[in-house]
Amino acid sequence: MTAFLRSRHGATAIEYALVASLISIVIVSALSTIGTQVKAMFAAITF
Repeated sequence: MTAFLRSRHGATAIEYALVASLISIVIVSALSTIGTQVKAMFAAITF
């Protein structure tokens, strides 16, 4: 049981997964904001 508690392999994998998920949330948020701004910019263009 103590060997299991001292093992860092599982914790490292979880930390990498958390970092990857946070990065993906930031990317999705940024693209969503940029997409909204680009849509508004194109909507403002009249022919």
